[in-house]
Order: sequence, then structure tokens, then C-alpha cells
Amino acid sequence: MRKLTNKEEQIMELYWSRGPMFIHELHSLYEEPRPHFNTLSTQVRTLEKDGFIAHRTFGGSFQYFAAVTREEYGKEGVAGMVRNYLGNSYRDLVSALVHDEHLSLGELKELVATFEAADGAQTK
Repeated sequence: MRKLTNKEEQIMELYWSRGPMFIHELHSLYEEPRPHFNTLSTQVRTLEKDGFIAHRTFGGSFQYFAAVTREEYGKEGVAGMVRNYLGNSYRDLVSALVHDEHLSLGELKELVATFEAADGAQTK
């Protein structure tokens, strides 16, 4: 799964939050100056080609919807970052989070306890 551009991510956020929509409905959600209708339509079709969006046909119109959840995209984004920038080491990711104080030692201990409890429950 590739990383979305800012404009593509904005489109996906609208589909994730609003659900299925026709292009004209999506277009109406933008504030002025709105993107050109054809430009927006092309961006949605590109997202569909790349597997982020799918559609249902109603007569001659397409109603588009998110084919990838926000969570799936987020997880892949983290996995790609770890793969591309941290040598595929999740240990280095956690170390960086703690070192840069985005995750406190107390929060880390809490996470470890949660994982240990879950692991203990699975082995019973």
C-alpha cells in the first residue's frame, strides 16, 4: 500500500467519516474555492485503481466508498516507516518513541504489562 498524497488523504478522510458518496456529494463538502469537479473525479478514480476506494453502480452513476479502513491504512503507514527508516526494527521504533519522550517509561511499562497479560491469557 502506497502513501497517500495530502489531497488523496483529504478525500479518504471524507469517505472514512461520511461513508459512501457520489462525486457530486463529495464535491459539495469542499469549501470555496472547490477543486474542479473533473479533477476530483480523476483523483477518486486513481484511488480506486490503487485499491483505496471501490464503487457500486446505480444506473449510470457510481457511488464510491472506502475499500481500506483508516486503521488498515494507519497500520500500513507505521509498518512502512519501520521497514523503510528503522531497518524493520520495531524495537528501534519503541526506543525512538521513549527517547524522544513521546512515550513515557510508565506508559511503556503499562504496555508491557498489557501484552504480558494478553500473552498469559492465550497460553492458558
